[in-house]
Amino acid sequence: MSGRKGMQRYSEETKETVIKAYQTGTSVCELSRQYGISRYSIQSWCGLRKEVELRHEAPLPKGRPNTKPETQEKTIKRLKMENELLRNFLSAVGRK
Repeated sequence: MSGRKGMQRYSEETKETVIKAYQTGTSVCELSRQYGISRYSIQSWCGLRKEVELRHEAPLPKGRPNTKPETQEKTIKRLKMENELLRNFLSAVGRK
């Protein structure tokens, strides 16, 4: 392990060199040892990982997923409860 955190960025020249070496018959394991690059990265560059292709075709949405919208009945029930709480608060404070 290199002791560094985060993703390593590789130059286009390095990627091209690794891809050409793979195409000439060098194994992914051999290339990983020779260049010090993870097998996952090499497989991604050479098009050997299906999930990478799928990710490029339809990228994942960013941010948190939307929550399910409330039904009308739930919204009405929540608003009635809020109104009741406000009425109780105002009567406790002495305002009406």
